[in-house]
Parts: sequence; C-alpha cells; structure tokens
Amino acid sequence: MLVRVMWIDVVDLRDFYASSLGQVARRMIRRQLRELWPSVAGESILGLGYAAPYLAGFRSEAGRVLAAMPAQQGVLHWPADEAGLTTLVDELDLPFPDLSMDRVLLVHALECAEQVRPMLREIWRVLSDSGRLLVIVPNRRGIWARIERTPFGHGLPYTPGQLSRVLRDNLFTPIESHRALFVPPAHSRMILSSAPAWEEVGQRLFKTFSGVVMTEAVKQIYAASADTARVRERRYMPVAERTPRMSPRR
Repeated sequence: MLVRVMWIDVVDLRDFYASSLGQVARRMIRRQLRELWPSVAGESILGLGYAAPYLAGFRSEAGRVLAAMPAQQGVLHWPADEAGLTTLVDELDLPFPDLSMDRVLLVHALECAEQVRPMLREIWRVLSDSGRLLVIVPNRRGIWARIERTPFGHGLPYTPGQLSRVLRDNLFTPIESHRALFVPPAHSRMILSSAPAWEEVGQRLFKTFSGVVMTEAVKQIYAASADTARVRERRYMPVAERTPRMSPRR
C-alpha cells in the first residue's frame, strides 16, 4: 500500500516552537547540534525544511545563514524585526549555485519528502566538497514519533540504521549519529523543567528511545564521479547502424 506523506504547515511549526514544549525541544536539540558543530566561523549555512529555530545560534558566528522553506510547507519571515533570511524553494531544484554551502541542516524535511532521492541529490550539488550535512528526523522507536500533536509525530520516522542507509544510497557517507529529546512530549511544567535531567539519563541509559535521531554526513566525491561517468558512457555509447532489410525478389 502506498503511504502518502505530507508536509507540515509552516504556521503549525511556528506555533509549536512558540509553545513551552516546543521551546524545550529546541533547547535540547540545539544543545546536541552545538556539540556536533562547535565552530562554524565564516561558513555558509543553509537550513532546509523548517530550520529557523536551530539557525539563530549560528548567526553571530557564520559568514552567511539562510533558511530555505519548501513551497509545500510554506514560508514565514525570519528573523523577526530584521531583514529576511528566508526563501521559498522547490526542494528538488534549489536556487543556489553548485558547491555554494559549507553546511546544510535538514530538519522537518526528510520525513515529509515524497521524493527523497532528488532532494538529497540537490543538497549534494550545493554542498561544498568539504561540507557537512546534518539530518534531524523523528526516531521510529521514540515516544515523540507516536504523538501527532507535535511536528515529530508526522511523516515517516527513521531508525539510525535506516537513516544511514538512505544517506549512503544518495552519495553521502555518515560519520556520526547522535540522539536527543528524551523528555516526554508532555506540557507538565514539572516534566519540562526537568528536561536536562531527562537528557542526561536518556543519553546514558535509554538511547534507543530518543525523540530524534541526528546524523552528520559528508559527500561521496569519488562515488559520484564514477556514477556520472557510467551515465555518460551509457548516454554516448555508439549504436551500430542497422542494415536495411531487402525485400525478397518475386
């Protein structure tokens, strides 16, 4: 049976991150994100999907920060009360030059995409040869993927192994996989205030049940070159001319 995934509306994403639960989720994920990307000085960072809540912390350090929001998701102005750094895009045809980005953050995107391969190939194209891709997706085994009132309960969740295979199949080499968001998706003030403790215990004892999986990957340069060469060979392989058949004499 064909399962149709749908993009989460950008207004719903904005409202979630404005809530107390969303703010806690952002802090817990950003803390892990900063461990993976401790320094981005002078680099160009592209957030694809709804990455704005996680990009703000890089603005004072990075050379350029852009938030690209897919058309099916919608777009909102960001950051508030400043010149806009967002753009509405077709995720299968990004409006950026080849090799123009040092880092790409993919969040609230992969689990919603109907065409994963073309989207990842576009990311591969705009990412520099030494660049890094960081993908954040709902964890298939976590509680958050089962609760539809949060964005992490929509789309197709992944296990770390599944995410790694998707990246390898699309010309990326995974180098690190991390977990975050162990606090239960509840609005209880007591639970939310104890989120750092939940993260500490979860990282040590219950990694399987994190809310999100975070995998960092680099481009497979040589694999792509070989693949392109094979396509070119097939495209230009000479075809023998067919000798026209002679009609039999009568």
